[in-house]
Amino acid sequence: MPLKRETTPAINLIAGGTAGLCEAVCCHPLDTIKVRMQLSTRTAADGVKRSGFFATFINIVGKESVFGLYKGLGAVITGIVPKMAIRFSSFEFFKSALVNKTTNQTSPAGIFFAGLAAGTTEALLVVNPTDLIKIRLQAQSHSIDESIQVAKYRNAAQAAFTIVREEGLSALYQGVTLTALRQATNQAVNFTAYTEIKAHLKALQPQYEELPSYQHMTIGLISGALGPLSNAPIDTIKTRMQKETAVAGESSLARVSRIARNLTQNEGFFALYKGITPRVMRVAPGQAVTFAVYEQVSKYLEHGPLLKDNQPVLKAED
Repeated sequence: MPLKRETTPAINLIAGGTAGLCEAVCCHPLDTIKVRMQLSTRTAADGVKRSGFFATFINIVGKESVFGLYKGLGAVITGIVPKMAIRFSSFEFFKSALVNKTTNQTSPAGIFFAGLAAGTTEALLVVNPTDLIKIRLQAQSHSIDESIQVAKYRNAAQAAFTIVREEGLSALYQGVTLTALRQATNQAVNFTAYTEIKAHLKALQPQYEELPSYQHMTIGLISGALGPLSNAPIDTIKTRMQKETAVAGESSLARVSRIARNLTQNEGFFALYKGITPRVMRVAPGQAVTFAVYEQVSKYLEHGPLLKDNQPVLKAED
């Protein structure tokens, strides 16, 4: 029987951080396109056709070079390691807390609520501040040929400093309720779908001790697509809210209502779904990469070459 380390928060940190870094580098351009589409205020009444996915891509590359697609990546990478560590560690914590003491298994409902709790936790601790900084950076549209035009935000660190100096520390938590709601629903659907599909495939393929990587990627692709489809309006309103500066005396609920009302009245109901194509294209492959890398790195760390027979944390694996 091969030896296997107990899964620890350190393994979750390294595996989750590695997975998140790979996901960010591979998929960030799609997120930039999504944000630009969501921030576009063009309507049919303006006589100008809304820019679609490919038109937005061509516009960004044409005016700002291919590097324009990576605006805000620094903010994402800065938050990736803690975000993924918190996501997987808190999910495992809540999943264990909800385990059935008789069967020693967590039910699908338990998985769903563990995902809700994990998504809320990561939103409050990491996602909202880095999301806001990323959106401020991505929202800047200027041509590389226009040397006179200077971007207000140059990088993640400078953007964070400028936002806190001009708007206060609380500005980093604009839209936190919507962010928490988005992350909670995303991870609830994501982890539930991934866990259930994975268990089903393992039951159908008893010859595999562990599923092949391509199957982990396929499951992640499916589970990752379900979240954005269920909460697109929340993400669009959140993006608009985080781009603008707070209005003195206006409550968060009033801001959400105002933004949602302006969106539907001025741009139509389907404006709430702006950017859904690049968002699904960003999140679904991102989850495919995340779960595949996470499974492989976790497996390597649990069975890796540094494993010694006299390590006290070892356990026998059947």
